[in-house]
Amino acid sequence: MSVPVAPGRWPFLGHTPALLRQRFAFTDALHEHGEIVKLYLGPAPVYFVASPRLAHEVLVNEGPKFRKGAMFDKFRPFVGNGLVLSNGDFHLQQRRLMQPAFHRDRLTAYAEIMRRAAAELSDAWRPGEVRKIDEDLQGLAVTIVGEALFSTELGKAAIAEARRSIYVIIQQGMIRALSPKFVEKLPIPGNRRFDEAIARMQGIVTEVIHEWRREGTDHGDLLSTLLLAGMTDEQARDEVLTLLTAGIETTALALAWTFHELGRHPDVEARVHAEVDEVLGGRPVTVDDLARLTYVRQVVDEVLRRYPLWMLMRRTLTEVDLGGVRLPEGAEVIVSPHALHHDPASFGDPRRFDPGRWTPERAAEAPKGAFVPFGAGTRQCIGNRFAQNEIVITVATVAARWRLVPVPGRPVRVKFTSAAYPDSLPMTAVPR
Repeated sequence: MSVPVAPGRWPFLGHTPALLRQRFAFTDALHEHGEIVKLYLGPAPVYFVASPRLAHEVLVNEGPKFRKGAMFDKFRPFVGNGLVLSNGDFHLQQRRLMQPAFHRDRLTAYAEIMRRAAAELSDAWRPGEVRKIDEDLQGLAVTIVGEALFSTELGKAAIAEARRSIYVIIQQGMIRALSPKFVEKLPIPGNRRFDEAIARMQGIVTEVIHEWRREGTDHGDLLSTLLLAGMTDEQARDEVLTLLTAGIETTALALAWTFHELGRHPDVEARVHAEVDEVLGGRPVTVDDLARLTYVRQVVDEVLRRYPLWMLMRRTLTEVDLGGVRLPEGAEVIVSPHALHHDPASFGDPRRFDPGRWTPERAAEAPKGAFVPFGAGTRQCIGNRFAQNEIVITVATVAARWRLVPVPGRPVRVKFTSAAYPDSLPMTAVPR
């Protein structure tokens, strides 16, 4: 197999909107250049994996031969060595310690937090009111993860700080991760906001952990699970910061794009409303209803396909034979969910929003590695079920009462960081 080399250097290091759009245009076209595409990130070679077959090799079959890549190294000094960033035996140890926090009984308790928070948000809307839905859902995602993590009075202060700081950390952190190291030393506003936000979040999370140590009580929240599992204060702090940063952005964006797509496709919206009415019959949604909300789940899967993370980065621990190409030890490898999810060989007419792709029969046609919204293998997001439940419960709770209608003359444009954000998402709340 040949390894194409992109001419010149791809505009990876900049982060202006134009350059970020170029990155997504590039990943959209990766499949046209072969299964592995070699290019240069500054002076260093990077190997983009552009086929589902080889993505599955990297993430699953050959997963132990890889660790997290250079981009994640840039985050570690700020958010610690949590599950998303850790490697090797320590990663497996932490994953085992955290697994009980996502067992079915815990997910049932979290489902009630999700339902209540979504109901409180929609209770605040008024008929005919234009809402900034993207901002509403960002706040909702922070509330849900925060209340699942912290159930004490001091935990409320941590949630308030997360609302203030977490999106600064996520967005400015991604810019920092994709920029040369000297950029983080520059006295520019983005760096200052990022450093201040990280310091505030580390401080309040550490304070909550110390309070828990003094009380020694199982509050039934995620933090209690981590500490009762035997984590040190530092390990628990790192995992909490990881859950806050990794557990909020993807879910908030998926919810925002779900309501955007429902607003653009009245036929899909009508089917969602009909299913919600049939399954719930006017009562609040429960975790037991999720298996019956099959069309809502199809809609959610299609949103996760259309609006995924831009890339997952890995580094080889040893020389690896990947599809006949020898990758040297220490090679940086990128798997792009955005590229995989928009490959017409896996998903016909990939830019069309089509929840019908996710009927059991059609979904089975997608090759392994083609759909990786939460990663795959031992590095798959530990909170994937939490996130999927949160999205479905929120959609069902809102759809039972409201239609969210696009505002005429206000086109929604996409802005890019690690994923696709709506530049703004004004929608009118209309009672059903």
